[in-house]
Amino acid sequence: MTHSSERLADLDRAHIIHPYLPGTWTERVVMASGSGCRLTDTEGRDYLDATGGLWLAQIGHGRTELADVAHAQMAKLEYFTSFWEFSNEPAIELAARLAEMAPDPLNHVYFTSGGSEGNEAAIKMARYYHHRRGDTGRTWILARDKAYHGIGYGGGSATGFPVYHEGFAPMMPHVSHLTPPWPYRDELYGGEDPTDFLVRELEERIAAIGPDNIAAMIGEPIMGVGGMLVPPADYWPRVREVLDRHGILLIFDEVVTAYGRVGEWFAAQHFGVTPDIIVTAKGITSGYVPLGALLVGDHVAEVLLREHGFPMGYTYNGHPVATAVALANLDIIHREGLLGRAKTIGAYLHGELESQLGELPIVGEIRSVGMMLAVELVADRDTRIPLPLHPERMPHDVIRRETGVIVRDSAHSLVLSPPLIMTEGEAKEAAAALRGVLERTDPSGEIRAA
Repeated sequence: MTHSSERLADLDRAHIIHPYLPGTWTERVVMASGSGCRLTDTEGRDYLDATGGLWLAQIGHGRTELADVAHAQMAKLEYFTSFWEFSNEPAIELAARLAEMAPDPLNHVYFTSGGSEGNEAAIKMARYYHHRRGDTGRTWILARDKAYHGIGYGGGSATGFPVYHEGFAPMMPHVSHLTPPWPYRDELYGGEDPTDFLVRELEERIAAIGPDNIAAMIGEPIMGVGGMLVPPADYWPRVREVLDRHGILLIFDEVVTAYGRVGEWFAAQHFGVTPDIIVTAKGITSGYVPLGALLVGDHVAEVLLREHGFPMGYTYNGHPVATAVALANLDIIHREGLLGRAKTIGAYLHGELESQLGELPIVGEIRSVGMMLAVELVADRDTRIPLPLHPERMPHDVIRRETGVIVRDSAHSLVLSPPLIMTEGEAKEAAAALRGVLERTDPSGEIRAA
């Protein structure tokens, strides 16, 4: 490390609490700059960002256009509240743009600063919608195991991983988790067709709780943190039909999947389903500034806007700088054809992963939609037992240290969600980096030295 890099690492260890990082872990990678799909740390080492940060760098790093937009908006109006009757020009223009992009009748927008705030607001909206209509008993929220809906109280309760509940209990009451759609793990369904099983389970759970007690079901269209789990094509249309029949709202958590990640503006369009509420964040600004937006159906908004309106707000609702940056970001995604590119480069990267990893005995399945990809690791292909993981020597850490390619570990899968601008050469590089480590990984999870 250089002197400056050592000082920064020391200060970091002394003062910053990092999510999911134990105090015994001394390594720090201090990023200094980025351009396109590339990053450089304070020691001058280069990296290929195959994660898009946390699923969000749609247009890549270092786009000066967005810096220019942020500067211009700050110089004009850096902030004023969007509570009550107050608003600002970029927030209005962005809301109109999102309504135009979204499936009908999602014509209303509620701004947040990110996905966790968005899921909190969506759960409150669903409960408040029914309350305002006189259905005060509709308080239950249906969610799924392996789901991730952020770290707020409501969204964290809907999240389906015990690690996010242990030590934080009691969680929000009236949340019920269902089996996730994970076709590769067919043992979950006892030999039954996965969608048939899941729809039957949903019907039974609704009957057990009572349909008049359930406000909404929240679900990621494709489950990201759970390992990029792609449901069967008929899953969401059949779930929507069941929920409609019982007057239960559908909330799509598209914090990861929206704004081109799956090759459409929204995964709702990919699956041909229109939810009542879509929660978005991340790719709306490609991470250049924090922002989130809920897209709300007319029928829900009409109820929320009665009397004194929807009684909750965040300080940064409709922040003028964030919404101005979002407009410029969406312009770039449209102008550079990144929806189509997500499909073509995503398919190319999938092909490279299949070519380079498909025959490795620890690779159980490679799955993808657009620029969301996962390589599920197993100890045995026949039994599909997950590959044991050793926290001190995880495959994604070894890949980063040895090759400079950054991927993510997620539920025994290596997940890739690169910027939508990734080139074919960079896709080859990412696949080769995975192979270089996984071909040295044995079924016990041990990684042999290079």
